[in-house]
Amino acid sequence: MESAVLPPLPRPLLPARIALPILFILLGAVFATWAARIPALRDALQLGAAELGLVLLCSGVGAVLSFPLAAWLLARHGARHAALWSGLALLLLVPCLALAPRMGWLMLAMFGMGSATSCFDVAVNAIGAEVERLAGRSIMSMLHAWFCLGTFSGALLGSAMAGLDVTPLWHFCLLSAGFLLPLWLSYQALPADRIVPGAVRQQFALPHGALVALGMIAFCGAMVEGSIGDWSGIYLTDQLGVAPGVAPLGYAVFSGMMLLARLVGDRLKDRHSARPVLVIGASIATVGVLLVITASHTGVAFAGFALIGGGVAAVFPFIFSAAGREGPTALAAVATMGYSGGLIGPPIIGFLAHGLGLQVALGFIGVLTLIVALAAGKASLLK
Repeated sequence: MESAVLPPLPRPLLPARIALPILFILLGAVFATWAARIPALRDALQLGAAELGLVLLCSGVGAVLSFPLAAWLLARHGARHAALWSGLALLLLVPCLALAPRMGWLMLAMFGMGSATSCFDVAVNAIGAEVERLAGRSIMSMLHAWFCLGTFSGALLGSAMAGLDVTPLWHFCLLSAGFLLPLWLSYQALPADRIVPGAVRQQFALPHGALVALGMIAFCGAMVEGSIGDWSGIYLTDQLGVAPGVAPLGYAVFSGMMLLARLVGDRLKDRHSARPVLVIGASIATVGVLLVITASHTGVAFAGFALIGGGVAAVFPFIFSAAGREGPTALAAVATMGYSGGLIGPPIIGFLAHGLGLQVALGFIGVLTLIVALAAGKASLLK
C-alpha cells in the first residue's frame, strides 16, 4: 500500500542534520538531571531505601503502560509528532518532581515522567532507525553517543547545582526552559512524517521468536543503566561519605566513558559485528561492578563506574538497530522490554538495598551484565 506523504514543511531555522542529536541530548540531560538530585529529593521527603524504590517503581509502571500508547502515536501520527508531544510533556513534568510535597505526589509525578520518557524514547529511536536504514550504514551508536553527551553534561551541571546549593526546583525549571526552543526547532527541522495507512491495526506486540533474545539483552542492559543513574549518587553518599557536589560525579564518569565508547561503537560493529562487541563489553562491565562494590576509596569507585559505562555502551544502539531492521512494531516490542527494565531496575535495587544493604544490591548489577554477555552470544539477530 502506498504511503501517504504530508506536504513539505517550511524551511527550518535549524539544520536537519543536528535536529535528531539535539533530541537525544535532551533525553539524556533530563535523565541525568533527575538522577543528580535524587539524594536532595530523598532527604527533603525523608524517604528510606524501600520508599525511594517504590517511588522509582511508579516511573517503571508508567513506562510499561505507555508503550502501547507510544506505538499508537508512531503508527497514527508519525515519530516526528510523537517526539514533539512527548518531549513537551517531559519538560513540563520535570519541575513537578521538585514540587511534590509528599511521597504520594512524587509517585504520581514519577508515573507521568516514566510515561513521557518512554514515548519520547521510542519516537527518537524510531527516527534514528529510519535514518540508519536510509544511510545504509551503522549510525545508531553515534546517535546514542549524543544521549551520553546529554547525561554527562546533565550530571556535571547537577554536581555544580548541588555544590552551589541551588534548589532542585530552580534547577529543573532552568533545564526545562532551556530545552523548549531546541525541541521546537528540532521538530521543525525533521522530515515530514510518512503515515502508512493500516499501520495502526498492528501497532504493538510483545517480543516473540528471535526478538525475545534482543528484548532480554535490552531489559538487563537498561536495568544496569537505570540503576547506576539512580543509585550511584546514593551509594557514593552513604557508603563512601562524599560531599553533595561530588556524588553526581559517579554518574558523570559512567556517562563520559559510555560517550567515548559509543563514538567508536559503529566502527567496531562494522569491523567485528555486534555480537562479540556486546559479549566483551558486558564482561568488562562485570569487572567494573566488582570494583564499585569493593571500593574503599572514591577513585576506585569512579574507575568501576567508568568500566561499567564503557562495557554496556553498545547495548542500546546495537539492540535497537537490530530490532529496527525488523520494523517499527518489533522496535516498540523490544523497547517495551528494554525501557521497562531501565525503569523497573532502580526500584528493585531499592528493595534489595532495604533488605540486604546497598553493597549487595549493586552487586546484583554484576549478575545482569553476565546475563547480557550470555544472551548476546546466542542472539541470532545481532549482526
